Amino acid sequence: MHIPDFRPAPPEASNWRNSLARFFMNAKIQPMELQEFVRRFNILKTQGYVPSTRKGPTGIGHTLETIIGIRENNIALPDLDGIELKAHRTQSSNLITLFTFNHKVWKVPPLEAIKKYGSKDKTGRLGIYYTMSQKPNSAGLYLYVDAQGVSVRHTNGDVIAFWDILKLTERFIQKMPALIFVSAFSEERDGIEYFSFHRAQLLKGISPELLINQFKSGNIVVDLRLHDKVTMARNHGTGFRVYENRLTDLFNSTQDL
Repeated sequence: MHIPDFRPAPPEASNWRNSLARFFMNAKIQPMELQEFVRRFNILKTQGYVPSTRKGPTGIGHTLETIIGIRENNIALPDLDGIELKAHRTQSSNLITLFTFNHKVWKVPPLEAIKKYGSKDKTGRLGIYYTMSQKPNSAGLYLYVDAQGVSVRHTNGDVIAFWDILKLTERFIQKMPALIFVSAFSEERDGIEYFSFHRAQLLKGISPELLINQFKSGNIVVDLRLHDKVTMARNHGTGFRVYENRLTDLFNSTQDL
């Protein structure tokens, strides 16, 4: 499969997107073998800066998947030959979500926790929207980490929620049995973001001990996202997030592709 040169002048970016969509309309897409991904990525690296296929934070992933020929999806299954695919801007240190996990973790009923430890948003709605760390926040909640797992606790001694480290590891492996981590430089030209994809790494090997160390180091944080719906708590999913420039620290093996 030959990938044509996608390097138009900035005013032609919209035409580039249309021609690219037509080019891949009949291309072989999922599932894709790792060897084929590497071949296509090596071609992509020679293209230099290419315009984003979508505005906003998700533009980098959408651009990569479009050019490589992987149909975008939002289901909780690996994207590529049993391997999750993530792209990031080399200069970014934003938090990205690894997975969500709420099943049977609450030791205090969520609605009770909201009423006891929640805070009001600008509409007056009571909720718990906190990014948890090992330092107590203004509500007295903090993250406690030991060899058994991770818990949200209050300074008064209450255990609000607890995640067993073995179950967390299972959830991580379910979501990311392995990961291709793609890095790109980005720049803006006439209001359009451009990417130069320059590195792809294959990350493998996850263990409970490694995850515990990453929680203790503060690399993995926990986002609580729930609010009061009068008779029940509306939970948007507890997010386990990592700083994207330290994502490689979560795996035992790193291999440049």
